[in-house]
Amino acid sequence: MAGEKIRIEDLTNPVLTQVQQAGIDYADTLDIELSVARVQAEAEQATGLNCWGPDDWKERLGIWFDEMNADDNRTNLGRMILYNDCVRYAKTRLRTNDLLMRHPEIHDVKIERPIIVMGLPRSGTTHLVNLIASDERLRSMPLWEGQEPVPDPAEKPGADGVDPRWHRCNAIWDQMRTSSPLIAAMHPMEPDHIHEELEFLLPDFTSYNLEWIARAPKWRDYYLAHDQTPHYQGALLTGLKILQWTKPRERWILKCPQHLEQIGPLMSTFPDATVVVTHRDPVSVIQSASTMMAYSSRTSYRTTDPAWYLEYWHDRVQKLLQASVRDRHLLPADRTVDVLFHEFMANDVATVEKIYEVAGLPMTDEARTQIATYIAAHPRGKDGQVVYDVRKDFGADPAELRKAFDFYLEKFPVRIEVK
Repeated sequence: MAGEKIRIEDLTNPVLTQVQQAGIDYADTLDIELSVARVQAEAEQATGLNCWGPDDWKERLGIWFDEMNADDNRTNLGRMILYNDCVRYAKTRLRTNDLLMRHPEIHDVKIERPIIVMGLPRSGTTHLVNLIASDERLRSMPLWEGQEPVPDPAEKPGADGVDPRWHRCNAIWDQMRTSSPLIAAMHPMEPDHIHEELEFLLPDFTSYNLEWIARAPKWRDYYLAHDQTPHYQGALLTGLKILQWTKPRERWILKCPQHLEQIGPLMSTFPDATVVVTHRDPVSVIQSASTMMAYSSRTSYRTTDPAWYLEYWHDRVQKLLQASVRDRHLLPADRTVDVLFHEFMANDVATVEKIYEVAGLPMTDEARTQIATYIAAHPRGKDGQVVYDVRKDFGADPAELRKAFDFYLEKFPVRIEVK
């Protein structure tokens, strides 16, 4: 399948696989109650813990559920997936509080001079962070560790010596590939894949993550109206401290597109960071994100509306870029690297070298070997390459979509990809 061109022809009227239909049918037999009380009770029963800390999280989770409960178009399978995710977040919250009570020294752990990648989703941030994370001098967060940063004290590695959390994450990935077989070509989520630190914000039930798994404009408005500094300096930083405490490294490599609109909270939390900002044609980003979301929604929603996703992500990308341009002055001029997508794709190793130079991190022979090994093991398009087409799939004119981004394009010389 490597390099195979993939066209998704059924975005508007999805043709479900037998596995997808079976999943929907099974979920329809269940009573899925989306309520804060039920999540709280299940998490307490699963962990044997009940120390939640400040209860402001209940308001935010309540807003999530109110929006989902008001959406008659969401399938019971979509509700079940969201419920299970929220129980996982709640268990992490309980286990985090328990660990901190048993090991208060974690609060004193320092996260110093991290390298932080931010940029629009679908702009190369994932490939870049995985490249840099292959340098074993740096600490990073693989997906399996981000999903369950605090292990269950009662669990031990199995006969294979592998952490049970890795196996659970791998089972989720296997299930995802079975239920949405083209997702690997758009956004791989293997257990060892370096993931976004917004995972640490989810036990606080905040971040823009809900927008990627549900139609949630009301939550978007609530999230954008509230200062995220307490969550960055609280849940996010604490999550990193826990992982640093369990497996220390001198420096971290992080990445999350959300940081584009949270530069203030980010820099107040990591004032000595080196910041890498990726740049890509916004229309290319929009068509990619909209296609992925429309495809992924086929089992979570009874009917699919590609035009809704195009309109939503056109607006959402505007908000991300407007915030990043507005707050650009908050980034450290001598520790900020701008990465143009087309230059990164032409020579990714040279891009890493430039970042290392600004970050004051020597590029050793060993690091070069580790990066080269990663590249050889992860060729581009190894799971196929989805062919995106905003004209055919969404009936939109790229030039018209792009007009909204003049404020951005006049500042950064990105190459126009979609014409």
